[in-house]
Amino acid sequence: MRPINEAHVAVPGLAVVEVAAADDASAFAVQELLAARWAIAPADRTTREPGEPGVRRRCFLDLRQEPDS
Repeated sequence: MRPINEAHVAVPGLAVVEVAAADDASAFAVQELLAARWAIAPADRTTREPGEPGVRRRCFLDLRQEPDS
């Protein structure tokens, strides 16, 4: 995954959440739970690290906004 840069967490209320899960379905389910509560920039895919189990995905949250605003 690309590094988290300063813009991702520039002000209070912005957050980056990295999810490690056994499979794509589990990782997407976590994203859906986050999206139900906060405004997010969703990821459209997961990544696999060679030699490591499971998948990873990163979501960018804006805790200052309601979902779908």
